[in-house]
Amino acid sequence: MATINYLTPEGLQKLKEEVNHLTTHARADISKQIAEAREKGDLSENAEYDAAKEAQGLLEARISKLQESLANARLLDDIEMDESKVLILSTVEVKNLKVNKVQTFTLVSENEADLKTGRLSVTSPIGKGLLGKSVGDVADVTTPAGTIQFEVIKISRL
Repeated sequence: MATINYLTPEGLQKLKEEVNHLTTHARADISKQIAEAREKGDLSENAEYDAAKEAQGLLEARISKLQESLANARLLDDIEMDESKVLILSTVEVKNLKVNKVQTFTLVSENEADLKTGRLSVTSPIGKGLLGKSVGDVADVTTPAGTIQFEVIKISRL
């Protein structure tokens, strides 16, 4: 059974663009590399040809995976989401009680996570710990560095 892939409109567009780039430009580049390697002679002893064919296989596997993700994509719409609890697409301001530091995260699907921009996967330890919490709740999050407590200060939508 296929896994449903929840995406924001931006994430869906980015996925479509990547599939388009790989199926048009990257495939053409690999075909060109294979043709050039083939011209160099005996294929049984041609390392360039073998490398190009391997790269082609990896590219096709990547395209297939992305197309499957696209086929199973569901667009997330935050219009009717409850703002009283932390859900996917929530922007949540939390206070790390261990170091007394305030941080802001937006909970997104695993495919769109990017810690540098504050986009945290709902499947990450912190994301899982915050899901379902309300303002004032404290989430005990187990990380490789130990248990960290996060107090939910504010919840808003993306």
